[in-house]
Amino acid sequence: MSATTVAAPTANSPGRVLFASLIGTTIEFFDFYIYATAAVIVFPQLFFPKSDPTTATLQSFATFALAFIARPVGSALFGHFGDRIGRKATLVAALLTMGLSTVAIGLLPTYAQIGVAAPALLALCRLGQGIGLGGEWGGAVLLATENAPPGKRAWYGMFPQLGAPIGFLCSTGVFVLLTELVSDEQFLAWAWRIPFLASAVLVLVGLWVRLRIAETPAFRQAMEREERVRVPIADVLAKYPGRLVAGTFGLIATFVLFYLMTVFALSWGTTKLGFDRERFLLLQMAGVLFFAFTIPLSAVYADRFGRRNAMIVATVLIIAFGFLFAPLFGEGAGSASAFVFLALGLGAMGLTYGPCGTTLSEMFPTRVRYTGASLAFNLAGILGASFAPYIATRLGEKYGIAAVGWYLAAMATLTLLALLFVPRSSQPD
Repeated sequence: MSATTVAAPTANSPGRVLFASLIGTTIEFFDFYIYATAAVIVFPQLFFPKSDPTTATLQSFATFALAFIARPVGSALFGHFGDRIGRKATLVAALLTMGLSTVAIGLLPTYAQIGVAAPALLALCRLGQGIGLGGEWGGAVLLATENAPPGKRAWYGMFPQLGAPIGFLCSTGVFVLLTELVSDEQFLAWAWRIPFLASAVLVLVGLWVRLRIAETPAFRQAMEREERVRVPIADVLAKYPGRLVAGTFGLIATFVLFYLMTVFALSWGTTKLGFDRERFLLLQMAGVLFFAFTIPLSAVYADRFGRRNAMIVATVLIIAFGFLFAPLFGEGAGSASAFVFLALGLGAMGLTYGPCGTTLSEMFPTRVRYTGASLAFNLAGILGASFAPYIATRLGEKYGIAAVGWYLAAMATLTLLALLFVPRSSQPD
C-alpha cells in the first residue's frame, strides 16, 4: 500500500491531468445543455399544460433556473469534501450525481401520463443536475491549475473551460441529428429521450478516466502542513467575504451572455424570427466554434498580462456587444446576420470564460480553494444565468430585442466594477 501511495503522484502526467479535467466538464456540460435545449423545444410541449405556449415556455425556463439555485448547494457540499478529503474522490461523486440525474430525466413520464407530477419530477432531476455541476466545475479547475507548471496556470485552467463548447457542440449535434433522422412526432414521442439516456455511456468513460488520476500536489502539500479546516465554507465566509463577493459579481456577465446566446437566442430565433429549429441549431453550432477558439486565446493573454486584465478586456467587449442586439438580431434578421450575432457573442464569451476559472482559484488559499472558487462561480450562476432567459424573454416581448442588449450591457457594467476589486494574479497558499 505504501509503495502505491508514493508512486501515485508521478502518475499525473500533463496529458492525463488535462484530459481528466476536460472529459469531466465536457460530460457535465453535455448533460446540462441537453436540458437547456429540451427546455425550449421539448419540455414546454410535454411537461406543462398546453393552454398557452408562452406560459409553458416560461414555466420550462423556471425549471431551467432551478439548477442554478442548486449549484451553490453543490458547491458547499462537494467543496466541503473536496477541501477535506481531496479533489479526486469528490470529482467522482459529482460526476455520478450529475449523470444519474440526467439519465433519470430520460425516463420520466410526461404531463399527459401523470399530470402535475411530471413537472415536479422534472424539477427534482434538474436540482440533481445543479448539485452535481456545482461540485464538478471547481474540482476540474483545481485538478488542472494545481498541477500546472509556473507560468502556465491560465493555460492549464482553460482546459476544463473547453468542456463547455465541446459539450454544447455534442449536445446540439445530437438534437440536429435526431431532427434529420426522425419526424417531429417521433421526436416528441420518444427520440428526445435518447441524449439523456446516452449520457450514461459518457459518465462511465469519465469515471474510468477520473479514477486513474492521483491527488493534486497542492492538496497533498496542504495536508502535510495540516492546514485542513473543519468547515471550509465557514472559513470562506469568515475570512474571505470580500473575495467571494468580488468573484461572484465578477462573473455575472459571463453567465448572462452565455445563456442569452444559447437558450434565449434559440427560443427567440425559432419563435420571433421564423427560423426552423434545425437551421438555428446549426447556426449556434457554428457560433460555438468561435467560443472554443477564443478560450485558448484568452488563456495565452491571461498568462502573459494577468487574469484580471484579460477578464476586464473581455467585459468591455461584452458591453459593446450589448448594443448590437437590435441591428443584428432584430426583426427580419436573416441567416447571415444571425450568424454574425452568434459568432460575436460567443467569441466574447470565450474571452471571458477562458481565464475565469484560474482567476477564481487564485483568490483563495488551498485549504478552502475548492469551496471558495466553486461558491463564487455558482453564486454568479444564480445572479447571472438562472433567470436570464426568463428576463430576456419578458424584456423582448415588452420592449423589443434592443432591451435585451441593454440588459446584457448593464450586467457587464456591474461585472466590470466588481473586477476592479479582484486581486491581481497570485495564488495564495
